Amino acid sequence: AISLVFGTEKRGIDIPQLKPTFETNVPGIYIAGELGGMGLIRKGVDQGARAIESIRKHKGAGDQLDVVIVGAGPAGISASLAAKEAGLRFATIEQEDGLGGSVYHFPRRKLAMTAPMVLPIIGKFNRYEISKEELLEFWNGVVRQAKLTISFQERMEAVSKAGDGFVVKTSRGSYKTKNVLLSIGRRGTPRKLGVPGEEQPKVVYRLIDAEQYRGQHVLVVGGGDSAAEAAIAIAAERDTTVTL
Repeated sequence: AISLVFGTEKRGIDIPQLKPTFETNVPGIYIAGELGGMGLIRKGVDQGARAIESIRKHKGAGDQLDVVIVGAGPAGISASLAAKEAGLRFATIEQEDGLGGSVYHFPRRKLAMTAPMVLPIIGKFNRYEISKEELLEFWNGVVRQAKLTISFQERMEAVSKAGDGFVVKTSRGSYKTKNVLLSIGRRGTPRKLGVPGEEQPKVVYRLIDAEQYRGQHVLVVGGGDSAAEAAIAIAAERDTTVTL
């Protein structure tokens, strides 16, 4: 009676083909979280931990890390906790200057819907509705409590095969690793229009605080949920004109 589609009925989105172990068609490369088609916070946490359960059976040798975790959203944080709990040799990198993944880019005070979830090392988190700020505070507390090391503002640039493992090239250097876990979400680097003027300071790619646009004329480009949400939030500000 119910058909589940990713995207819309007429236009879907590309979803990576994954094994039940979260391994891709390239042995040693795994995906967890939003990139795999499931953007729910609870699901990302669950998948991150389960992916590590698979990875721990294929540890690195010599100077190889067991896994490089790319992204520090819910899936990446959960995977990092699971890797530490399992005693794996790992590195976690994040291209932004803070953790949280997609939540990090939510507008100020936006409510996020969650469900009870169990984090490795930390235990159960039992909330159903929480603001962006509270959720980020929680994630930061988790990192401090577990003493996780996350390399912020380090962007993955390439992954290449090297013997029985991989070399992950980043904006700061490279890592030799047996496995790679991509928990990068679908937001990544914003798509640009390719038009003159788009590099000006007044052109931005995410809405952080609608109040900053009070009394201005604003053009919102896009027709999806994020664009509609941004347009509605900005239009609610006094003396503001919005074109969607």
